[in-house]
Amino acid sequence: MTSDIIFKYFSDLTSRQKEQYEQLPGLYNYWNSQINVISRKDIDLLFERHVLHSLGIAKVMPFMPGERVLDVGTGGGFPGVPLAIMFPGTQFFLVDSIGKKIKVVNEVAKAIGLKNLKAEHIRAEQVPGKFDFVVSRAVTQLKEFYPWVKGKFNRESKNILRNGILYLKGGDLQQEIAESKLVVSQYHLKDYFAGEFFETKQVIYAEGA
Repeated sequence: MTSDIIFKYFSDLTSRQKEQYEQLPGLYNYWNSQINVISRKDIDLLFERHVLHSLGIAKVMPFMPGERVLDVGTGGGFPGVPLAIMFPGTQFFLVDSIGKKIKVVNEVAKAIGLKNLKAEHIRAEQVPGKFDFVVSRAVTQLKEFYPWVKGKFNRESKNILRNGILYLKGGDLQQEIAESKLVVSQYHLKDYFAGEFFETKQVIYAEGA
């Protein structure tokens, strides 16, 4: 699968952004052979299952220049790296509790010249500062995730949704949402992207506190 799947759904990318997206498969293939951050079966489907999936958040939330976004449990850089390419004026801070994964993120970001991304080996609870949004991709159950990031949000909201969490998850989420006791909005990725992979995938939004 080629980068055309990205350009199909995001038609106003600059040549620089297109170039950065096109560099990702080669870089992840190289680093994945040394530090396994993406499953072997998914590496050939990088654009659909990792890059475009991450950009589901971009369909829900057009981040603004000057905003700060925290990516918790980023793994190999998802959703943070694709979002940082999409929104070069927004500052992204990617964290993971596994140091070797952060090494991959930093090497990829350096190779494609991402100036608006910082990655650090640190647990979410220890991250200093305030953010406009927190993003993540199926790190854990929502009821466990929310306490990690509670209190990390800027009070003033400037975007189309109030500052909060944008969480990529799949499957039937009704019980998980109920157990979290969060008031959420659900955005179904099948409304934005075609293909079986996106049939049950969602972006879950919850206002921060």
